[in-house]
Amino acid sequence: MRQIVLDTETTGLHVEDGHRILEIGAVELVGRRFTGNNYHQYIQPQREIDAEALQVHGITPEFLADKPIFSQIAPEFFEYIKGAELVIHNAPFDVGFMDAEFALLGEDYPKISEVCGILDTLELAKKMHPGGRNSLDALCRRYGIDNSHRELHGALLDAEILADVYLAMTSGQTNLLLGGGADEGGEGGYSSIRRVSADRAPLTIIHATEEELAAHEERLDFIAKKSGNNVAWRR
Repeated sequence: MRQIVLDTETTGLHVEDGHRILEIGAVELVGRRFTGNNYHQYIQPQREIDAEALQVHGITPEFLADKPIFSQIAPEFFEYIKGAELVIHNAPFDVGFMDAEFALLGEDYPKISEVCGILDTLELAKKMHPGGRNSLDALCRRYGIDNSHRELHGALLDAEILADVYLAMTSGQTNLLLGGGADEGGEGGYSSIRRVSADRAPLTIIHATEEELAAHEERLDFIAKKSGNNVAWRR
């Protein structure tokens, strides 16, 4: 399965007020593994940015002045997401903005939901943890995912963090950094999570020797004797 974990930053909260996308970040998963085929694009939104939005993401009009407008990046972006399942936290927000951007082009672009599957991790979290806090930051604490480097919201950074959260929530193929406990206040006992590269070499399997197996059995016999032979592995 090809999944795209996606986030956007916008000029304001309400698409119906004419607010626009100014950053898109996306992380590709294939078979629940990171491929490195990510997408990141800043966009000149062609309108002012609300002060409240600027405080959230810190992306200024001056920074965006030389960036492409949405119509220039639309074909490539559409081809990138087409056919994938989009994994988005509070999906109606981002999907609504993307649909609005494509609609403004006056071309025959379909609705996002017509060409992509959509998985809303906010709704998934509400079902898994009813009554709990389910913001991205709260889920990072719950699953022991380090987001200390996240001072401001950024689309690609948030997509990368959400990918880790999603894999943890759905018991995905993640690489646990063993040897340390979960963050204090976390729930579920997860260690910190590090993403696994798709091109990582297979792990080497080292089998025990006959001498090692014999020593292991001898140790088990000793433990069983000390416990009065009341051990699960001897039943």
